[in-house]
Amino acid sequence: MNDTPGWASPGSAPSDGQKPDASGPAEPADRPGPAQPADQPGQPAQAPQGPGPQWSKDQPPPAQWSAPSGPGGPAVPGQAPPPPPPGPGWGTQPPGGPGGYGPGGPGAPGGYGGWGNAWGGPPPAAKPGVIPLRPLGVGEILDGAVSTMRTYWRTVLGISLTVAVITEIIVVLFQGLVLDDSSTEALNDPSATLSELSRAMGDAMLNSTVVFVISLVGTVIATALLTTVTSRAVLGKSVTIGEAWRDARPQVVKLFGLICLLLLITAGIVTVGTLPGILIAAAGSTGPGVALIVLGIIGAGIVALWLMIRFSLASPALMLEKQGIKKAMSRSTKLVRGTWWRIFGIQLLATIIANVVASIIVIPFTFLAAALSGDGVTGWLNSGGSGLGWTFLIVSGIGAVIGSMITFPITAGVTVLLYIDQRIRREALDLELARAAGVQGYGPTAPGAVPGS
Repeated sequence: MNDTPGWASPGSAPSDGQKPDASGPAEPADRPGPAQPADQPGQPAQAPQGPGPQWSKDQPPPAQWSAPSGPGGPAVPGQAPPPPPPGPGWGTQPPGGPGGYGPGGPGAPGGYGGWGNAWGGPPPAAKPGVIPLRPLGVGEILDGAVSTMRTYWRTVLGISLTVAVITEIIVVLFQGLVLDDSSTEALNDPSATLSELSRAMGDAMLNSTVVFVISLVGTVIATALLTTVTSRAVLGKSVTIGEAWRDARPQVVKLFGLICLLLLITAGIVTVGTLPGILIAAAGSTGPGVALIVLGIIGAGIVALWLMIRFSLASPALMLEKQGIKKAMSRSTKLVRGTWWRIFGIQLLATIIANVVASIIVIPFTFLAAALSGDGVTGWLNSGGSGLGWTFLIVSGIGAVIGSMITFPITAGVTVLLYIDQRIRREALDLELARAAGVQGYGPTAPGAVPGS
C-alpha cells in the first residue's frame, strides 16, 4: 500500500482476451484519407480512400492514445487525440489541483506524476470529525484543537474546569495555611545573614516544589481525560466526562510515571551539565566555574529540549495504544524521527498561543488581587510578591482557573492531533479511523481504486 491509498491509475491496460482494435471507438466515416497526386496536370486528385487499408491493424488501446509529436513523429494538422474514456471515481481537476496535486505539485510540472492537468484529482478526504483524514497542516492541527473545544465544549470545559478548580483549591489552601511567609522574608532583607538566606531559599524551593507537584497531578489528569475526548472528536463521536474517565483511568498511573520519568531525565541532564562548573567554583576558581556553569546550562538545555520533543508523543501513545512507559517512549521516538523540527515548531507555536491567551486573563486578575489586598499594587510590588493574603490568593486563583481552562484543551489537543497526523503519514492510520467512523467507500475499497495501491 502506498502513501495515498484508494487512488486509481489513469490509462489502465485493457483486460486479457480483449482485442485492441475491437475496443476502440469507430473511426468517423468522413475522415479524409491521404490525397493521391493527380495523374496528369489539370486533372483533379483522386477521391480519398477509406480508412481501412490505410490504418494498421495493431493499434494501442484507446486509453493510451497520445498526440504524435517530438521524436515520435510530427503532429497531423487539424487532428487531436481522442479524449480518454471516463472511468469511475475520476472527477474534474480543480484549478491548481486539490491538496497541491495540480500544476507545480509533487512529481513534475503539471501535477502529481504529470497527470495533474489532464486527469481529475484525488477525491476529497473524509472528515467525520474535527479534522480531515489525511496528512494535516499546521493550521489544521491548531484548528482541530480549537474545534474540539468549541464543538464538545461541555465535556472539554467541564473536565478543564473541574481539574483546575480542585488543583487551585489545594494550592491556595497550601499557600495560605502551610506556607510560612516569615521564613522567606529574609530574601528581601539586605541585612540577612548567610544562614538566614540559606534557610529562606530552602523553604522557598520546598514550597515551590510542592505547588509544582500539585499542579503536575492536575495536568496529568486533565491530559489523560482530554486525550480521550480529542481522539473521539476525530471520529465525530462525543464522550461524557464519566466515559472519558473510565477509559483513561487504567492508564493514569502510567501517565504520571511517564511524566515524572521525563522530569527526572531533564533534571539529570541539567545536573550533569552544571556539575563540573559547580565543582570548579567550589574549589576557589569562581570566574571559570561560573562560566562553565553557564555553558553547562546552555548545553544541557539543548540536549533536554531535543529529548523532550523526541518523547513528546509518548503521552498519547500511552493513552490511546494502552502501552507501557517504555513502549510509549519508543513509539514516540519512531513517530518523531525525521520530523523533529516540524513537531517542535508546531508545539512551540501552540504553547505560545495558549500562554498568551491565558496571560491576557491571568495578569489582570493578579493586579486586581494585589489592588484588593491590604498594601495595594505598590506594596505588593515592593514586597516582591511575598506576604500573600487570602484575598490575593483567592482572586488570583480565580484567574489561574480561567487560564487553565484555555491552556489544558489547546496543549493536549495539539499533542494528540500531532500523534494522529504522524501515524497517518507513516502508518496509514486514516484507513482505520475511516472504518471506525463508519465512512463508506474510503480507502482501497473506494470506487476507482486499484487493489494493492
